[in-house]
Amino acid sequence: MSRAQQQTPITGRMVFFMMLAFFGVVIGVNVVMIRLAIQTLPGTEVDSAYSASLAYQKEIATAQAQSARNWKVDAHVERSGQGGATLQVEARDNFGRPMSGVKFQGRFERPTDRRADQLVALAEVGIGIYRGTAEAIAPGQWDLVLEGVASGQRLFLSRNRVLLN
Repeated sequence: MSRAQQQTPITGRMVFFMMLAFFGVVIGVNVVMIRLAIQTLPGTEVDSAYSASLAYQKEIATAQAQSARNWKVDAHVERSGQGGATLQVEARDNFGRPMSGVKFQGRFERPTDRRADQLVALAEVGIGIYRGTAEAIAPGQWDLVLEGVASGQRLFLSRNRVLLN
């Protein structure tokens, strides 16, 4: 018999090390996958479903009051060459007159990751025209959330999906 034809006997020690290697690989892959899942978890839509359900009736009443005001609020997003974006909002009342005195605020929210959300402070640059800039905003899908506040009360809220190139 030549050496190539000789078979190494399987010993208890060899089986033990083979099992250690197998389970080591399985556990190592699980640890890596768990770590990646936790790092990329964007979070939840609401922190407490119970609190959100209690506030639901108030949100319905607020939406009905907003609808009754019949405001026309148009938003326009323009990309800059440096990766930023300018948000311009034009607000008109139910008679078509430009609205002044309402403090508008914009927010770009990433649908998949709350950590990427960006607040845009809007300043009134003309009667009923509000403008603000997001310095660095990645291309892709975003939810544009506009809020209008007057006398400490939210009078306007809209959420629209936008695609930024």
